[in-house]
Amino acid sequence: MNCRNCNVSMTGDFCHHCGRPAQIARVDWHYIVHEIQHVLHFEKGILHTVRELLHNPGPNIHTFITVDRSRLVKPVLFIIVTSLIYSVIDHFFHIEQGYIDYHDAGDSATGQILNWVQNHYGYANIVMCVFIAFWLKLIYRAHDYNFFEILILLCFVMGMGMLIFSVFALFEGLTGLPAMKISGVVGVAYCTWAIGHFYDSKRVASYFKALASYLLGMVTFTFAVMLTGFLVDLIIR
Repeated sequence: MNCRNCNVSMTGDFCHHCGRPAQIARVDWHYIVHEIQHVLHFEKGILHTVRELLHNPGPNIHTFITVDRSRLVKPVLFIIVTSLIYSVIDHFFHIEQGYIDYHDAGDSATGQILNWVQNHYGYANIVMCVFIAFWLKLIYRAHDYNFFEILILLCFVMGMGMLIFSVFALFEGLTGLPAMKISGVVGVAYCTWAIGHFYDSKRVASYFKALASYLLGMVTFTFAVMLTGFLVDLIIR
């Protein structure tokens, strides 16, 4: 018989050319159990990654970039999942609307973009990584990390920031206490520590550079949003 995937003649249970099985098992109880095991393995990977990033972020991220990329969850997947967790919590409890409200900005492009950022902060957080990475590359130019390696660092660090926000948002949603006011300080503190720890954990200046890069990235992101909205409004008018 020929392989259904690559049409190469095959014998046995698997195609010697592409590895596709000769027969695909039916969807039954064993298939469901197998899929659940994969999900559980994924969750263990997430928990292991969170533990390593809380305990020793700098060396663990450095090892991922330069030596071993199997010990931690893939960074892009990590920030997407953590941003999704925060977005789901915010969707149910409307946490962000209690602190920042751009609805009075009207129907302008700027107002609509700011509303999107407010309602999808978890995903906007991914875009912010690009702006912070630019400043990290500039301020830490003595270190030999390219722009994409810095983005990997930020996927892990900002992903942990999203988890920190998620914990405080869930606590506030369940108790009604204003915990999110604290989450901003804790989140920035963690990002500053983790980034500084990655570049040079023994120098105090490294942490000040990390904080400056983080804040400049946030300011630049906000400026880019405002400028984009202004230009769109200008073109439309």
